[in-house]
Amino acid sequence: MRAAHLHACGEPPRAVDVADPVPGDGQALVAVTAAPITPLDLLCASGTSYFGEPATPYVPGVQGVGTVLESTSYAVGTRVWFPTSAGMAPGDGAMAERAVVADDELVPLTGSVDDVHLAALGLSAIAAWTALTLSGGLTPGDRVLVLGSSGIVGRVGLQAARLHGAAAVFGAALEPGAGDEATALGADGFVQLRRDEDVASLARRMRDVVGEVDLVLDPLCGVPASAALLCLAPRGRLVNLGGSAGDAATFSSAHLRSGARRVIGYTNNDLSAAERHAAMAAIEEHAAAGRLSVPYEVFPLDRADEAWAHQQRGEVRGRAVVAP
Repeated sequence: MRAAHLHACGEPPRAVDVADPVPGDGQALVAVTAAPITPLDLLCASGTSYFGEPATPYVPGVQGVGTVLESTSYAVGTRVWFPTSAGMAPGDGAMAERAVVADDELVPLTGSVDDVHLAALGLSAIAAWTALTLSGGLTPGDRVLVLGSSGIVGRVGLQAARLHGAAAVFGAALEPGAGDEATALGADGFVQLRRDEDVASLARRMRDVVGEVDLVLDPLCGVPASAALLCLAPRGRLVNLGGSAGDAATFSSAHLRSGARRVIGYTNNDLSAAERHAAMAAIEEHAAAGRLSVPYEVFPLDRADEAWAHQQRGEVRGRAVVAP
C-alpha cells in the first residue's frame, strides 16, 4: 500500500510503498479516506514536543476518517472517525491507505458529512466543543470571547458558543481579514490582535469591545490570554487549550480571587470514550445541517509532502487534508 513516511524529524513525510498493516488482538483495520495535517502532527514531527522525539520512520496522522475493513466491534463498511498516537508513542498513524486502530477508539459516523470536511473538523472541533461545554461550563446567556478565532479551534468555538445559546460571542485574532470572517460566523464583535502589544494596552482595547465576558476559549496563551483574564466577569472562566502565542500568561491574584474567577487547563486526552463519541456525534449532526463548518484544502497522498509544507508555512486556508 501507499503511505506517507516521515524519515527524519523536521522533514516533511513522503509517500512510499510499504507492507499492508496487520491488526492484532483488539485492533481494527480501516481503509483511510481522509487524514488532516494538524498542529499536533507538526509538533510531534518536529521532535521538540513534550512527548519526546518520535522513532523514525513512522506514518504521521493523529486522526483520520475511513471505513472498517476488519473489526470485532463494527461491521465491515462502517464509516468511522478515529484518533491515533502517531508521533506521541511508537506506531503509525492515519496518513496511509490503511491504518490499524484500537477497536475501542473507533467512533462510528452516520455518513451525513463529507469525509474530508469531517476530518478537517476532527480533534480540533472536539477540543473547542468540549472545552466550552464540559470544561468551561457554557450555559445559555453567557458572554463568550474566543481567542485565535481565525483557526480551526477558534472557528468552531465561535459557532459552538452560538449553538449553545451564548448571549454574545466575540472573536480575537491576528490575521488580516479575521474580523470579517468572525462576523460571518456570527460574532457580535472582534478584537484585532497586534504583534508586540503589551497586556495593559490590549486589555483596554478588549474591554472596549467585549466589556466583561463569562467564558474565554484560549488556544493562544501569552499576552492575549493575560489581557482576556482582565475581562473576565465575576465567576468567569478561562479555558486554555494551547500556547501558540506564548507558553505563559500572567494574572492578578487579587483580580482572580475577588471575583472567584477560574483558569482551567484542557486536553483531549482527558476525554472518556463516551465523551468523545458524544462530541463527534454532535459535531457531525451540526455539520450535516450546515450549522458548523471549517475551510480545508484536499491533497492526494502522493502530494503529502507538499500538503505538509503548505500547512507548516500557514499557506493553507483552514486545514490541509490528505485523501488516500
